[in-house]
Amino acid sequence: MNFDFSDDQNQLRDAVQRWADKAYTFERRRAIVAAGGFSREAYGELAELGLCGLVVPDTHEGMGMGPIEAMVVMEQLGAALVLEPLTQCLISAAVLSQFAPQAVQAQWLPRIASGQALVVLAQQERSNRYRLDICKANAAVANENHALTATKNIVPAGDQADAYLVPAMLDGQLALFLVERSAAGVSTRGYGTQDGSRAADVRFDHAPATLLTRDGLAALELAVDVGIAAACAEGVGVMDKTLLLTADYLNTRKQFGVAIGSFQALRHRVADMKMQLELARSMSYYASLKLSAPPAERRAALARAKVQLGQSMRFVGQQAVQLHGGIGVTDEYIGSHYFKKLTQLELSFGDTLHHLGEVSARMTDTAAVFA
Repeated sequence: MNFDFSDDQNQLRDAVQRWADKAYTFERRRAIVAAGGFSREAYGELAELGLCGLVVPDTHEGMGMGPIEAMVVMEQLGAALVLEPLTQCLISAAVLSQFAPQAVQAQWLPRIASGQALVVLAQQERSNRYRLDICKANAAVANENHALTATKNIVPAGDQADAYLVPAMLDGQLALFLVERSAAGVSTRGYGTQDGSRAADVRFDHAPATLLTRDGLAALELAVDVGIAAACAEGVGVMDKTLLLTADYLNTRKQFGVAIGSFQALRHRVADMKMQLELARSMSYYASLKLSAPPAERRAALARAKVQLGQSMRFVGQQAVQLHGGIGVTDEYIGSHYFKKLTQLELSFGDTLHHLGEVSARMTDTAAVFA
């Protein structure tokens, strides 16, 4: 098999990297964090690059690309610690393209592709932990539409988004709805998160909702799997930068008159970091390649990938802090922000322990050991 990237994919990576190096500096990121953790201006710049429409079909004014291009982009955005939630564009485009009625696709997909509309997944509830089949939100038929009542927590850019993808129970079955933030009965409470980005608790009180599909669990599983693949790619980008930063520090910091990078014990720890990074990179590729697989195969593959990425992100982040010493946790130093991002990504879309359970639950009786 050929795992080399195509010329178009390499050009896409280079374009995103050039934008990040020039336009999304650490100083600008700090200013965005201070202003609340989300910049509509920066989000618009992502849209101008075509990234918001990356996986939107070309029939709806998108670029019509696939999971590998999305992975390439998310690696570079992770390396630059970009706060704006492009992952949510990937999720909403995938779910709407596969599950929404044609009229809804025609209304929303072009707006997502152009950056005019930010549609985010509002799935998390306090009682469901990472379980997708547990949902207290309820929807009922109201006139010719539906009315939805729910409280969703830690919704990415929830007080800045234009609409939400909301799972809720309808006639005893999990369904998926689209609710606009401007709709009656929608209220938000925004706050900053650990990595400096923005989230919100969103309350729906008999809010008007558009039914996307009654097969809500299948749609929600796809949404989460796309999110996992994006988080894996983003984590690889962050770890790449973390390793480079750590190696540079070890070659600069001196003790007993020599660079501490010459100490064999520390070199071994950097080698272990590199090994974990490459393990994570290969599993990120695996995750993106499996997004097009049948649902059962896809779910198992994404759980495996998230386990490895979780282990790698924790190891690389912790080793980087220890090798830096005190400076590794200061807010003025970018290394601490890499560590925060890795910590948050490890918890996103299910933490390592949760996905270890998912992997275990999907094993066959022989666990693939015997024929």
